[in-house]
Amino acid sequence: MRTSTNAKANTIRLTRPRAGAWLKLRVHLDAFLLAPFAYLRTTWWRICGKRVRARAHFAPLLAASPRAYALWLEAEPELVTQPSGHAPIVAVIDARDGDSDALKRTIDSLVSEDLPYDVARGTENAMSKAEFENAAHTATSDGWLMPLTAGDILAPGAAASYRAAIKRLQSASSAPAVTVIYADDDIRLRSGRRITPHFKPNWNAELFRHFDYLTGACIIRANVEDAVSVNDDEDWQGRLVRSAVDRGMRDGCTPIHWPGVLHHRRRRRPPTLLSAEKPASEMLPTVTVIVPTRNRVDLLRTCLNGLARTDYPGLDVIVVDNGSDDAETLTYLAEIKSPSVRIIRSPGPFNFSTLNNQAAAEANGELLCLLNNDIEIIQPNWLQLMAAKAVQDDVGAVGARLLYPDGRIQHAGVVLGICGGAAHAHRLLSPEEPGYFRRHALPQYVSAVTAACLVVRRDRFEAVGGLDEANFAVAFNDVDLCLRLNQRGWQSFYEPRATLIHHESVSRGFDKDPTGAARLAKELAALKRLWKTDEEVDTFHHPYLNRFSERFVVQL
Repeated sequence: MRTSTNAKANTIRLTRPRAGAWLKLRVHLDAFLLAPFAYLRTTWWRICGKRVRARAHFAPLLAASPRAYALWLEAEPELVTQPSGHAPIVAVIDARDGDSDALKRTIDSLVSEDLPYDVARGTENAMSKAEFENAAHTATSDGWLMPLTAGDILAPGAAASYRAAIKRLQSASSAPAVTVIYADDDIRLRSGRRITPHFKPNWNAELFRHFDYLTGACIIRANVEDAVSVNDDEDWQGRLVRSAVDRGMRDGCTPIHWPGVLHHRRRRRPPTLLSAEKPASEMLPTVTVIVPTRNRVDLLRTCLNGLARTDYPGLDVIVVDNGSDDAETLTYLAEIKSPSVRIIRSPGPFNFSTLNNQAAAEANGELLCLLNNDIEIIQPNWLQLMAAKAVQDDVGAVGARLLYPDGRIQHAGVVLGICGGAAHAHRLLSPEEPGYFRRHALPQYVSAVTAACLVVRRDRFEAVGGLDEANFAVAFNDVDLCLRLNQRGWQSFYEPRATLIHHESVSRGFDKDPTGAARLAKELAALKRLWKTDEEVDTFHHPYLNRFSERFVVQL
């Protein structure tokens, strides 16, 4: 065990760009050069006073600049370091790659933070039990380990920030059960330049299954017994972290996110999408699919044909006809003779919540699937994938990945607080693009999903009173439903392995008739009043990400 000394004399000074208007100018110039038409159009909206629309479009344009993060760093929030406390934290450095310069940078960083450390060189491609026990000699109820890789360095004040987090936990009743505290991170180049920040969500167990966003940027409560499980394991760091997570979860305590870029990393682990296990047919509950419609027989025919091809036992369909008056549509509805398809007539003004609630009251399935008539089904197992998640004890509404007809993403979960309300995450991103750490491609818990394709247990739908017909006739009824389910402990879930096409217009929602605009404003006001979406940050988003962008981009 090495103990750091003379911390002030060994402080690492990270390269930080100089403040100045030139950097803002360069970011705007980059945005213009990358997408000149979009930049000029957005500028025109700003001149015309359409400020919300302009901010929503400027956010991804400016974030595309390679200098965007440098601009954010000009006003990087100070780390929370008071009170610091004196909880023991021991760093363990994975130095198996033999890069002595990288190892020296890490050690210098730890010395500057006054943190003791040990180097795990691992003669058998892993850290030995003796090495671990040496590093974990402080493995008491208040001892912590910080697994690092040679080349990683800490932000100035990182140790004090972690100690502040520990001290805050000590005053909580759950403090003894917390086993992992994790922070945000970025990549630091050899030149000192910082790039690709990862502003992380609060704990998301399903996301962690596919993307280890903790290892390399966290501290874990020391436990010498874990040495047995990681001995001779090439991925000893990941095993240590997963073991600590499991210990905490068994005691009902999840990892704690401490916002702030505390780690400047040499490299990161990539996300990995695991294949979904095919559920046994006899284990799948019955499903009633509810399809509201009015005219547009072309859309309805495509939707129902896709349902007929869906590989799912125990499936029945309720089509809710909201006053169709088109002759071709009426003929098509009259010709439907399938015993698994029922037609319910519900004329009157369009109220999406009412239409679905009426059909849900007549449903026979254990699960409900709310499905827009403009959904095109492109894979036969989509409903199996969604139903397998909807039956889990802690899951409420399950949403699919929806694509526009041109292949870009229309829905990948819903983020609260975007433009003061709620919006679809990662909209207009191509599924092949990396996006924000592949979040659009990974199953995960989310705050809400769209009712354009939503699966939920019928008893849970009824337990929260279904969709709110009074406050949300057209917009945000799905968000409100998901949030009421979340309150009961049934968290919304995004399942990208179930992918469908949504024939909604890409530009829908910008220019509306006065009546529609007034209705939308009323429903947005109700969402803000009931759920404070204009005040609180989505737990699966981040306060440093832009609240005017559906993309996950840095707040400028």
